[in-house]
Amino acid sequence: MKLPFTIFLIATCAITTGARGQNIVNSPTPMFCPQPHEIAPVHLYGRWQAEFEGLGQEATLVFERHPELTGSISGTIELQGVKAQLAGDVDEGEFTLEESNDGKRISATWLGTVVDQSCGKEIKGLWNNDSTQVERAFILRKLPGWQ
Repeated sequence: MKLPFTIFLIATCAITTGARGQNIVNSPTPMFCPQPHEIAPVHLYGRWQAEFEGLGQEATLVFERHPELTGSISGTIELQGVKAQLAGDVDEGEFTLEESNDGKRISATWLGTVVDQSCGKEIKGLWNNDSTQVERAFILRKLPGWQ
């Protein structure tokens, strides 16, 4: 009776202590977080949300690789069910975007900067309606899903 109990004890100890010899990772490897001057158009690809100062509404923007201009982005913006086309770029943390309601003329411009410590996922600046000269501060935040 002692031998089966001893074998049971040895087996139990081996099972409960088996993982202790494995390497333990103390902290996860940090993800690369580009600084504003390192942001390239590829970092902007995806869906973004725009908040405008003084407006109680948000817009959704989608950026992708520009089909004709290397190093630029193109896309769309949708606000209250109305879509417009976008084209722009980012250089040394400076963000420039042109908006067109008809695909021919510029209807608004966006000038901003990539926010420090945001890993390229937040941009602040000024939006200017070219026909009315209305200017509003904006914040763009990248939405999760297409990182």
